[in-house]
Order: sequence, then C-alpha cells, then structure tokens
Amino acid sequence: RFQIQRGKTDPTSYKSLGDCFRTIFQREGLLGFYKGILPPVLAETPKRAVKFFTFEQYKKLLGYASLPPGLAFAVAGLGSGLTEAVVVNPFEVVKVTLQTNQSAFTEQPSSFVQAQQIIKTGGLGSQGLNKGLTATLGRHGVFNMVYFGFYFNVKNILPINKDPNLEFLRKFGIGLVSGTIASIINIPFDVAKSRIQGPQPVPGEIKYRTCFKTMATVYKEEG
Repeated sequence: RFQIQRGKTDPTSYKSLGDCFRTIFQREGLLGFYKGILPPVLAETPKRAVKFFTFEQYKKLLGYASLPPGLAFAVAGLGSGLTEAVVVNPFEVVKVTLQTNQSAFTEQPSSFVQAQQIIKTGGLGSQGLNKGLTATLGRHGVFNMVYFGFYFNVKNILPINKDPNLEFLRKFGIGLVSGTIASIINIPFDVAKSRIQGPQPVPGEIKYRTCFKTMATVYKEEG
C-alpha cells in the first residue's frame, strides 16, 4: 500500500505504518491483511526449489570460470534470482492486484478469478500475467546477488564456533544482516514493480510502463 502511494497528495495516503494498519482494519476488516495470500503460498515451493537448485548449478558452472569465490557466489545469486523471478512474476501480478484492491475481503474476487480476469484483459504477456517482469527480475536478481554474495563471503571470514548455540547465532546474525542489506538495495525495484503491476493513477492511461522509466518518474516526482 505504501509503495503505490504517490506522495502526500494521494487521497489514499497513509500517515504512518500504524495509520496504515488502523485504516485497513477499520475499512476492510482483519481479513484485509490477508488479501493476496494464496498466490505467494502457491509460489513458495517452486520459488524456493528454483532459487537453491539454480544457485548450486550456476555455482558449479562458474567453478569452470576461475572466478574468485566471493564474486562467484554473487554472480550465482544473480543468476538464481533472475531465474526465480520468471517463475514467480505471474503470481506477483495476481497478488499485487488483490492487495491494492481496497474493497472488503469478501467483496473482491478470488485469486483464480482475478488471474482469469487479468488473462482475459491483458493476456499472458507484458500487459497481462507477466506485467512488470523486468522490475521483478531486478528485484529478485539484485536481492539474491547481494544476499548470497554477502552471506557466503562473511560466513567464510567469521570463524566457526564449536558451541552449537553460538554457531546458530553466528549464522542467524549473518543471515539477518544479509537480508537487511539486500532489501535496502533492492527496494527501488520493488516499488517500481508495485507501480507497474498495481492500479494506474488515471484509469485507462498507463503511466508506469517500464522498470527504469518508472524509477525515473518516481524519483522526479517524489524524490
């Protein structure tokens, strides 16, 4: 919801995270927080399988290229993220469409009906079920590149702890920092994805069309 707002002049603007939670609860009920839950649940298993399987495959391929280990992890992460994005993008289009709908949960269509409507009006391509693919490629590619690159490099630098509790905390801490840094770096792609896949400011007019043009527009208008 925050990502599709267009500044403080937007009539649906939320003042803060707390205000956003309160407004959704008051207008859409408790189930309003669970809009679009089915697409990510359905996508989770193939998404994880593709992410880790392709990461290992790209890592093996890069082993023949004699790259430094740190760089190889980052490039393998980039490759796995790009592959993963192709799998999850149709699910993301349905999810974003459902989550940006401000009607009550019981009034909006199901995930399957929403997917059928998207295919009917836009098809399977860049105007339909694969809308915003470039932004999704950027989001997943950048995230996995930074996450895997940072995680494995730092994990190899920090010594393994013989105490299982401390070893768990070591890995947990590295994973937490890796995920945080990766999220901070990839968020512009995520905002662009939400603008492209979500509702356009003027019905019938496409303002947010491509990833980098959308980023430039957001930067120009909103900083």
